[in-house]
Amino acid sequence: MPIIHEIATMTAKGQITLPRTVRRALGVDVGAKVAFELREDGQIVVSRADAEHEDPAIAAFLDLLAGDIRAGRHVRAIPDDLAQNMLEQAQREAGPEGDIDGDIDGDIDGAVAL
Repeated sequence: MPIIHEIATMTAKGQITLPRTVRRALGVDVGAKVAFELREDGQIVVSRADAEHEDPAIAAFLDLLAGDIRAGRHVRAIPDDLAQNMLEQAQREAGPEGDIDGDIDGDIDGAVAL
């Protein structure tokens, strides 16, 4: 017996609206990615596309930010001088190559291998 059973109607463009109970169960909101997996037995599994890689701290921050936006509180950009200082600090920490987007070689202090 399924926990949730909902029916959605497909539009002429092939679109459906996920019912509220399904959205809540998946923990998705506007802009979230949803994955569909067709199994050999014909069942289709629907899941959040980013669920495997979600960082709980980032998710909590984004939820807080989304709540502020929904509540009409203005979210302002950080000051230009602060952004510039942050970028310069990141570049200094990147070392002589200056590649702040590259892979990290070696051990990281305090890091835990997964």
